Amino acid sequence: MSAFRHRNAGFTLLEIMVALAVLAIAMAAIVAESSQHIKNLTRLREHTIAHWIAMNRIAELQLQPTWPSTGQASGTVEMAKGTWRWESRVTDTEDDAVRRLDVTVQKDLNRKDDQLEHLIAYLGRPMATP
Repeated sequence: MSAFRHRNAGFTLLEIMVALAVLAIAMAAIVAESSQHIKNLTRLREHTIAHWIAMNRIAELQLQPTWPSTGQASGTVEMAKGTWRWESRVTDTEDDAVRRLDVTVQKDLNRKDDQLEHLIAYLGRPMATP
Protein backbone atom coordinates (compact mmCIF):
# COMPACT_ATOMS: atom_id res chain seq x y z
CA MET A 1 0.00 0.00 0.00
CA SER A 2 2.91 2.38 0.54
CA ALA A 3 3.84 2.09 -3.16
CA PHE A 4 0.30 3.18 -4.08
CA ARG A 5 0.51 6.30 -1.87
CA HIS A 6 3.91 7.23 -3.22
CA ARG A 7 2.75 7.06 -6.84
CA ASN A 8 -0.27 9.37 -6.24
CA ALA A 9 1.46 11.83 -3.92
CA GLY A 10 1.92 14.63 -6.54
CA PHE A 11 0.96 15.91 -9.96
CA THR A 12 2.47 14.64 -13.15
CA LEU A 13 4.26 16.94 -15.54
CA LEU A 14 1.42 16.58 -18.04
CA GLU A 15 -1.17 17.65 -15.45
CA ILE A 16 0.90 20.70 -14.55
CA MET A 17 1.33 21.66 -18.23
CA VAL A 18 -2.42 21.37 -18.86
CA ALA A 19 -3.18 23.50 -15.77
CA LEU A 20 -0.69 26.14 -16.89
CA ALA A 21 -2.18 26.18 -20.39
CA VAL A 22 -5.68 26.70 -18.97
CA LEU A 23 -4.42 29.49 -16.73
CA ALA A 24 -2.58 31.15 -19.62
CA ILE A 25 -5.71 31.10 -21.80
CA ALA A 26 -7.84 32.47 -18.96
CA MET A 27 -5.35 35.24 -18.20
CA ALA A 28 -5.14 36.22 -21.87
CA ALA A 29 -8.94 36.48 -22.01
CA ILE A 30 -9.02 38.59 -18.84
CA VAL A 31 -6.36 40.97 -20.16
CA ALA A 32 -8.13 41.31 -23.51
CA GLU A 33 -11.47 41.99 -21.83
CA SER A 34 -9.91 44.54 -19.47
CA SER A 35 -8.29 46.33 -22.38
CA GLN A 36 -11.59 46.47 -24.28
CA HIS A 37 -13.36 47.74 -21.16
CA ILE A 38 -10.85 50.58 -20.77
CA LYS A 39 -11.25 51.54 -24.45
CA ASN A 40 -15.04 51.58 -24.06
CA LEU A 41 -14.83 53.75 -20.94
CA THR A 42 -12.58 56.23 -22.72
CA ARG A 43 -14.88 56.40 -25.74
CA LEU A 44 -17.97 56.80 -23.52
CA ARG A 45 -16.27 59.63 -21.62
CA GLU A 46 -15.40 61.39 -24.89
CA HIS A 47 -18.96 61.05 -26.20
CA THR A 48 -20.37 62.40 -22.94
CA ILE A 49 -18.10 65.46 -22.98
CA ALA A 50 -18.85 66.06 -26.67
CA HIS A 51 -22.58 65.90 -25.89
CA TRP A 52 -22.17 68.50 -23.13
CA ILE A 53 -20.28 70.81 -25.50
CA ALA A 54 -22.96 70.48 -28.18
CA MET A 55 -25.71 71.16 -25.63
CA ASN A 56 -23.80 74.21 -24.37
CA ARG A 57 -23.55 75.57 -27.92
CA ILE A 58 -27.27 75.08 -28.46
CA ALA A 59 -28.04 76.82 -25.17
CA GLU A 60 -25.77 79.75 -26.11
CA LEU A 61 -27.66 80.28 -29.37
CA GLN A 62 -31.05 79.87 -27.70
CA LEU A 63 -30.19 82.49 -25.09
CA GLN A 64 -29.00 85.12 -27.55
CA PRO A 65 -31.31 88.14 -27.66
CA THR A 66 -31.21 88.09 -31.46
CA TRP A 67 -32.17 85.32 -33.81
CA PRO A 68 -29.03 83.69 -35.24
CA SER A 69 -28.59 84.25 -38.96
CA THR A 70 -28.26 81.32 -41.31
CA GLY A 71 -24.75 80.08 -41.97
CA GLN A 72 -21.91 78.20 -40.37
CA ALA A 73 -19.70 78.91 -37.39
CA SER A 74 -16.94 76.96 -35.70
CA GLY A 75 -14.66 77.24 -32.74
CA THR A 76 -12.77 75.41 -30.05
CA VAL A 77 -13.45 75.00 -26.38
CA GLU A 78 -11.36 73.74 -23.48
CA MET A 79 -13.14 71.14 -21.39
CA ALA A 80 -12.05 68.17 -19.29
CA LYS A 81 -8.34 68.80 -19.86
CA GLY A 82 -8.74 68.75 -23.63
CA THR A 83 -9.42 70.94 -26.64
CA TRP A 84 -12.60 70.19 -28.56
CA ARG A 85 -13.76 71.57 -31.90
CA TRP A 86 -17.40 72.43 -32.50
CA GLU A 87 -19.15 73.41 -35.70
CA SER A 88 -22.66 74.79 -35.95
CA ARG A 89 -24.84 75.35 -38.98
CA VAL A 90 -28.07 77.34 -38.94
CA THR A 91 -30.47 76.76 -41.84
CA ASP A 92 -33.97 77.91 -42.69
CA THR A 93 -36.94 75.57 -42.42
CA GLU A 94 -40.32 75.57 -44.14
CA ASP A 95 -41.67 77.57 -41.20
CA ASP A 96 -40.48 81.18 -41.35
CA ALA A 97 -40.47 81.40 -37.54
CA VAL A 98 -38.18 78.39 -37.02
CA ARG A 99 -34.57 77.70 -37.94
CA ARG A 100 -32.69 74.42 -37.74
CA LEU A 101 -29.42 74.21 -35.84
CA ASP A 102 -26.94 71.38 -36.43
CA VAL A 103 -24.03 71.12 -33.98
CA THR A 104 -21.14 68.68 -34.35
CA VAL A 105 -18.26 68.14 -31.94
CA GLN A 106 -14.98 66.33 -32.44
CA LYS A 107 -11.95 65.69 -30.25
CA ASP A 108 -9.17 65.37 -32.79
CA LEU A 109 -8.72 68.84 -34.27
CA ASN A 110 -6.85 67.45 -37.29
CA ARG A 111 -9.41 64.86 -38.38
CA LYS A 112 -12.74 65.99 -39.80
CA ASP A 113 -14.13 62.44 -39.84
CA ASP A 114 -13.79 61.89 -36.08
CA GLN A 115 -17.19 63.31 -35.18
CA LEU A 116 -18.18 62.32 -31.66
CA GLU A 117 -21.52 64.09 -31.39
CA HIS A 118 -24.13 65.53 -33.74
CA LEU A 119 -27.19 67.25 -32.31
CA ILE A 120 -30.09 68.93 -34.06
CA ALA A 121 -32.13 71.68 -32.43
CA TYR A 122 -34.77 74.10 -33.64
CA LEU A 123 -34.69 77.77 -32.77
CA GLY A 124 -37.84 79.84 -32.72
CA ARG A 125 -37.89 83.50 -33.72
CA PRO A 126 -37.65 85.61 -30.56
CA MET A 127 -40.86 87.38 -29.68
CA ALA A 128 -40.81 91.14 -30.00
CA THR A 129 -40.77 92.89 -26.64
CA PRO A 130 -43.42 95.61 -26.14
